[in-house]
Amino acid sequence: MENAVLLNAIIENAIDGIITIDDRGLVESINPAACSLFGYTPGEVIGKNISFLMPPPDRTHHDEYIQRYQHTGVPHIIGIGREVKGLRKDGSVFPFMLGVSEVTLSGRKIYAGFIHDLSQQKRAEEQLKDYATHLEEIVDERTFSLQESVEALQNAKEEVSLSLEKEKELSQLKSRFVSMASHEFRTPLSAIQLSASLIDKYAQPFKSEHIAKHVGKIKNAVGNLTTILNDFLSLEKLEAGRVEPSFAPFDLVKLSEEITEEMQMVAKQNQHIIYQHTGKESVVTLDQNLLKNCIFNLIANAIKYSGENTFIEFNTEITGNAITIVVKDNGIGIPEKDQKHLFEPFFRAHNTGSIPGTGLGLNIVARYTHLMNGSVDFKSIVNQGTSFTILFKRHE
Repeated sequence: MENAVLLNAIIENAIDGIITIDDRGLVESINPAACSLFGYTPGEVIGKNISFLMPPPDRTHHDEYIQRYQHTGVPHIIGIGREVKGLRKDGSVFPFMLGVSEVTLSGRKIYAGFIHDLSQQKRAEEQLKDYATHLEEIVDERTFSLQESVEALQNAKEEVSLSLEKEKELSQLKSRFVSMASHEFRTPLSAIQLSASLIDKYAQPFKSEHIAKHVGKIKNAVGNLTTILNDFLSLEKLEAGRVEPSFAPFDLVKLSEEITEEMQMVAKQNQHIIYQHTGKESVVTLDQNLLKNCIFNLIANAIKYSGENTFIEFNTEITGNAITIVVKDNGIGIPEKDQKHLFEPFFRAHNTGSIPGTGLGLNIVARYTHLMNGSVDFKSIVNQGTSFTILFKRHE
């Protein structure tokens, strides 16, 4: 008796709805939670066929399920985790998760349905879907805006190259541009980058592919713009004579391994950077920051102008009289007619197509190398690849 009272109390106070029916589909009991979900009183439900709580087409199919059960002895569904729809007294339809258990009582079979309302979850899913759609629109707008900025910078570069006749005028114009870029672009770019990272973080619980895809677009666009700004700032400092090498001993192998690890993270799919050092020595005396910038530029170009599933060779060698750094790829190569212009500022080979770039990276590499009393050379064949070599002579 005490167990029956306890069981009844549990059913009456359950958060989820519980309905029991006989093998003909007639309702025998309904708890308060189920009454609240469907909007009926117990008297309006008990004795009626459970199908009246179902919207079409489930209602029309229900009798077929009952007939099938009476002939086969196998119920339509026993178990947990089926999502179905219910019909309220006011005519509205709501989703719920249905679990059905078969119980044998006094020689007859009774089926207990456990009803968990999914209305709030579905509303949240719809809100998330609307949010994702809205976010996609925002991302598209931001991406378009960033693309316009990149195109504006590219156009500005072409105008500078074509219209300026005197070095003084070019220097003045670049100074104004660098000042504008530093103040007008860096602050919003940082805000966009931070916002994209926060969106990525807060959207992780939703596991939305759309959000991840468009956040990735924002980060890539910001990265391209940041590279452009850095190239222009580096060029401006070089031409203003504000770059002075600071020579100090450091471990070239350790630096190269760090660069390899960092650049591998931004490599294309199945693109592998293979680093190898030759020589017993590893310590050199150069400007570590300038050299790091040079190697970064060369490996970044190798990644950019090589395809997926390729290898990029990165080698360093220290001998008694020289320090040699080689970066080799098997990418698109450089047309022979363009090779004599390769280290000129703003120059880009004619086969680069839509691959983004400023045409400043190799010019900066050459000038940084020369500041450290070194030289840079290359060999290239179209569609076979390019090899860049930086050489520093050692003086005892």
